[in-house]
Amino acid sequence: MSWMKYTVVAVLIAGGITIFARTSQKAGDQSPSRAVDVTVPELSLLATRGQELFNDNCAACHGDNGKGTDMGPPLIHAIYKPSHHADMSFSLAVANGVRQHHWPYGNMPAQPHISQNDLQKIIRFVRETQQANGIVN
Repeated sequence: MSWMKYTVVAVLIAGGITIFARTSQKAGDQSPSRAVDVTVPELSLLATRGQELFNDNCAACHGDNGKGTDMGPPLIHAIYKPSHHADMSFSLAVANGVRQHHWPYGNMPAQPHISQNDLQKIIRFVRETQQANGIVN
């Protein structure tokens, strides 16, 4: 292997280590991370109820207010912006579960205990909080 190939391999390895070593970042950053800094805005009444439901049903894996944990990704993150993961994506994830695709956490199981009515409130909370953190279409 020439020195050029070694250099390319070293740069790729260093870049990968840098990306995955980060444990906290801004919510709008595109890089994978275990947790993000989340600013919760003044929420609508529907989103306030959604925040309560989220923290009761989703926070064990996705962190309080969607900031992420070692068990699940942050949902207040640019990867989950509406143009990449529409509201229907959240509905399908809750109904059917999700195979691992963006993050290294493994598969998400279905959450049949969350009703469609409650899910709409949770989605409203996620979207209002995303917007407050600069995550828009």
